[in-house]
Amino acid sequence: QVQAVESGGGLVQAGNSLRLSCVVSGRTVSSVATGWFRQAAGKEREFVASNGWGGATYYADSVKGRFSISTDNPKNTVYLQMNSLKPDDTAVYYCAVRPSQYGTRRPSEYDVWGQGTQVTVSS
Repeated sequence: QVQAVESGGGLVQAGNSLRLSCVVSGRTVSSVATGWFRQAAGKEREFVASNGWGGATYYADSVKGRFSISTDNPKNTVYLQMNSLKPDDTAVYYCAVRPSQYGTRRPSEYDVWGQGTQVTVSS
């Protein structure tokens, strides 16, 4: 059974950085694609970033140049490095896994979801 567990959220001031972690179990991260999504209060879940063993990496326009997704194969962990954070980045961030070489922007194409971690950016 594949599971994903996020951590690393918290309260930060605008302009600062956070790194989210997603530990995957049940499959090696080198054999799946992973994605990060976020959901702000009262809004729909939106795509943030994705990668996969096929090599392609995608970012939402709103985070391009500020966020970076990476994978640590020995730790079976996917990271989301978030720099220059803005109040608009405040949301619950979710890690998702799909059995494919490529990530996608569509939440419906991911099979496994973590429980989410709260990120709050104060102005």
